[in-house]
Amino acid sequence: MALLLVILAGTAAALIVFFKIPYSKTKAEFRRIADKYLSKPSIPNETFTSEDWKLLPSPVRKYFETSGFTGKPKMSSMKAEFNQVDFILSPRKPAISIKYTQYNFVQPPARIALIETAIYGIPFQGLDSYVAGIGSMKGVLGKTFTLFNQLGEEMDQASLVTFLSESLWVPNAIIQDYITWVPIDDHHVQATISCYGITASGIFSFNDQGECQSFTTDDRTAIGMDGSKQRVRWSALMKDYKWIDGIRQPTHLQAVWHYDSGDLVYFDSRNLRVEYR
Repeated sequence: MALLLVILAGTAAALIVFFKIPYSKTKAEFRRIADKYLSKPSIPNETFTSEDWKLLPSPVRKYFETSGFTGKPKMSSMKAEFNQVDFILSPRKPAISIKYTQYNFVQPPARIALIETAIYGIPFQGLDSYVAGIGSMKGVLGKTFTLFNQLGEEMDQASLVTFLSESLWVPNAIIQDYITWVPIDDHHVQATISCYGITASGIFSFNDQGECQSFTTDDRTAIGMDGSKQRVRWSALMKDYKWIDGIRQPTHLQAVWHYDSGDLVYFDSRNLRVEYR
């Protein structure tokens, strides 16, 4: 019995040490993909001008004309860091606090995001990616055990429309040929993105000040940790705009699944830092 207790104590101690080691395979994969795209040449000395917004629908044009991007360098990528995000993995689960780091790349369009948190003291890391037209969502517990690894056409389209929902933050993506626009009225515009044979659409909503308040789409599938799939309307909400480094940015961001049983705000962040390259 004593020997068994010693073995168990040693195993527990080894696991604690392992969990505290900074290295993880998931984080290394995220870094590898990011470095691959970041190693590509950046856009040489080009800045946004009023001509870049000229052909956009009126609400989108007003957004950029009033957001401070005119005269700023054109970017090839964006890095966004969210800290202390309230995050819900699945319905009827409590919110956990996560760190969320993402990169969006303009040409070709790509997006990767790393989730870092702990569940009952055990490290959990998630990797969302849209690379070369392939969308995926993977969750790893204890740096070793893969809880889920979602792939397929639904993930391809979901990842593509997520990129579209964030495109206003990366205005060089807005003026690429892969995004097209259909004006609806003075406050709403439908946007469609087409890449690698997949198409996704959604509606951006703006207020009178030119601030984008939301993006809503029916082109995302809610995929449960058990692999279940459900087509659900999805929205990204953008609130509390502030001027940061000469750019007007939302500082309160939420992602919402509009289930028949009620809305689920599964991503809620008030702590965002954005860098461009």
